[in-house]
Amino acid sequence: MYYRGLDDFLARGRAALAEGPVAIVMVEDDAEVDTTLRHHMQSGFRAVLALMPDVVPLAPDLVDTVHRIACDPYAEGALQSAVNRIAAAAPGTWFFYCYNAEFLFYPFCETRTVGEMLAFHAEERRSAMLTYVIDLYAADLDTAPNAVCLDTAQIDRTGYYALARKDPAHHDHPRERQLDFHGGLRWRFEEHVPPARRKIDRISLFRARPGLALRGDHTFNDEEYNTYACPWHHNLTAAVVSFRTAKALRTNPGSRDGIDTFRWHNSVPFEWHSRQLLDLGLMEPGQWF
Repeated sequence: MYYRGLDDFLARGRAALAEGPVAIVMVEDDAEVDTTLRHHMQSGFRAVLALMPDVVPLAPDLVDTVHRIACDPYAEGALQSAVNRIAAAAPGTWFFYCYNAEFLFYPFCETRTVGEMLAFHAEERRSAMLTYVIDLYAADLDTAPNAVCLDTAQIDRTGYYALARKDPAHHDHPRERQLDFHGGLRWRFEEHVPPARRKIDRISLFRARPGLALRGDHTFNDEEYNTYACPWHHNLTAAVVSFRTAKALRTNPGSRDGIDTFRWHNSVPFEWHSRQLLDLGLMEPGQWF
């Protein structure tokens, strides 16, 4: 299904939002677009929305199954604005958002749907879920100049850390149950990454409600949505494995000439399985077994 823009989708396609969860994918280029959309369809999302420029092709088998919405991904605040408008049209629906060449993994995702996970999460009185954006990168940048290669994808097995998230409204005291997480390529090549973009945490899964708004730093205007756990025990977390930072470092003129490889002594092949992410501590099952 094709829509001329977000206004057209909200006028003609709003019924797709009636039953969640719904995945929103912002397509910035042609890197693994079809793979990204198929991955999230197979994860169990009831609807997949692809906000993408008309010049980017879409595989024939996806034309009738994905809601394609014409969009300029490089307009200021494009993703933030789109997520907020779509979520406002469907209060109560669970949403997930990401970019192309990013893939959601959650505990036991090989045998359980995202809907089953979110049903459990909601039973724990949670309306949002913390996800860690874990960098992927090709093993050989000579054969994959844009750093995207599914077959040779690498991941950092160490180098992740968290810092207290300060609250400016309360004399910079740490916010309760909130942390700023760092690591991956944004940490190893931080000289090429603005400080405001070095965090790897993102509230990618959330249940819409009136007045809720996504902010530019991937947090929400409701501080409880930004917490990693409830007050009484640990909750589920998930991971978004992503080629996006590697692509950007290879595309940006200020960084591409200084990077011959992203591999280092802590690089390991990504196994495309939730067990690896669980073993590395890059997501948590909480009370879900």
